[in-house]
Amino acid sequence: MIKKTGNNFDIIIITAEPYDDHPLSPAGIIAKILDAKGYDVGIIDTPDWKKDDDFLKLGTPKLCFCITSGSIDSMLNNYTPLKRNRKEDPHAKITAMPDRALIVYCNKIKKHFKESKIVIGGIEASLRRFAHYDYWNNNVRSTILADTRADILVYGNGEIQSLEIANRLKKGKDLNGIEGTCIFSKVVPENFKILPSTEQVQKEKTQFIKAQNMFSINDNLAQPHANRFVLQYKYPKYTPEFLDWIYSLDYSRNLDEKSFLKLAQFSVTTHRGCIGECSFCSIAEHQGSKIISRSKESILSEIEKLTKHPQFKGYIDDLGGPSANMYGMDCNTTCKNSCITCKTLDLSHKKVIDLLQSARNIKGIKKVFVSSGIRYDLAIENPDYIKEISDHHISGCLKIAPEHFSKKVLELMNKPRDNKFEKFISQFEKLNKDKKQALKYYFMVAHPGDDIDECHLLGTRLKDFDNVDSIQIFTPTPMSISTCMYWTGMNPKNLKKMHIPYTYGEKKLLKNEVFKHLKPQYTNRRKR
Repeated sequence: MIKKTGNNFDIIIITAEPYDDHPLSPAGIIAKILDAKGYDVGIIDTPDWKKDDDFLKLGTPKLCFCITSGSIDSMLNNYTPLKRNRKEDPHAKITAMPDRALIVYCNKIKKHFKESKIVIGGIEASLRRFAHYDYWNNNVRSTILADTRADILVYGNGEIQSLEIANRLKKGKDLNGIEGTCIFSKVVPENFKILPSTEQVQKEKTQFIKAQNMFSINDNLAQPHANRFVLQYKYPKYTPEFLDWIYSLDYSRNLDEKSFLKLAQFSVTTHRGCIGECSFCSIAEHQGSKIISRSKESILSEIEKLTKHPQFKGYIDDLGGPSANMYGMDCNTTCKNSCITCKTLDLSHKKVIDLLQSARNIKGIKKVFVSSGIRYDLAIENPDYIKEISDHHISGCLKIAPEHFSKKVLELMNKPRDNKFEKFISQFEKLNKDKKQALKYYFMVAHPGDDIDECHLLGTRLKDFDNVDSIQIFTPTPMSISTCMYWTGMNPKNLKKMHIPYTYGEKKLLKNEVFKHLKPQYTNRRKR
């Protein structure tokens, strides 16, 4: 059973986000799979971290506490790119999440439950598993395992790992060697690659770059830390069959009144992973750069279940993943080469077109929206896909993220640098001329390598654009390649020095340079 009251639980999950019995809720999905395997799970969500009572109310678990800040790093949640507190931003969603939520929560548990095992997971744990640059402290912090004193860290999607941890604790076994986890160890097993030590990456930026270039979820890695080692056991193999099982479970989808998922109550996940490998994104170090797609039958079965939900009104809020049109672009090889540049990558979009057509023909479905955005540079490979989503799956606007128009900056971002954007615009406008549907654009400024000239170029390109939805200042988040550039001032590929917009003044100057060229209706977003 999964409960928020009572005692005598096998596992107690503590989450900084509202808990929902929903497949998009990080705590919800872990609770569900543990419950499905017979474990009694207690939930403590959004605890009042200034008091102890919330952490005590479910008592001592038989096996462990599982602690997460949820789907976002608490520092990113609480502060803007200019390090302003989001509580002072009228446009921000206010939460009760403390700064460095994992450390705060773990300290509470250590204080009151000294003998209990602690498992940490989620984005905050995953991307801070090794020594990492912390933008908010402007220094290199050591592994979050040290700060939290947790027994084990789960990185990436945690279903396989959580089940194995629970099984071992139930049988009284140790937690060494579980794929997709990190632990402290006095020794390094065979076949582990040794990263530069915590002390080295804190003192020498070239060592920080060396560590960055060695990060991979596909390898067993060890990083010396004081008189111990942080061990990363390579990521487990997630399969379509396992994903089908996860999403086949009976989620109620009834949302907490504080839920973050109100606009996604009836969204359906089609796949995991992203092959884009954008430099500013950490998804490759979180869950890998390969696509794992669910079966068509599993997805359609989930949609059919939704048609019977008492709150369902016939609309699928979103059908997709990190990039909706990457569904079906799976690769079953074990090579470590980039999928997006692979000549054998299936760019036909036939699988995703077939899925969309089948989904919209299910009885009880009025419309299936694609709301999560697409990679336009992949979509142009098949005009039939653009026609399918234009005719049936857009609610006024389709999201795309060109990010910039500077060739220099785009190269550093590892984004497309050819004329694919113009080709996509042309195809989309031809198909949507009479539909009153448009594109919604996302851009980024102050990325490493950006300067006033590049932002002037961006601004002049945007002066005739409609629907410029967001111009975001780059935020260095742990483990990304762009963050490595930001901290070291060098390109990790060749160690060449580059311009970095470090000061708040320059970052605002770059954003304002773009805004001054925009149409008047978009300039009121300058303050956000």
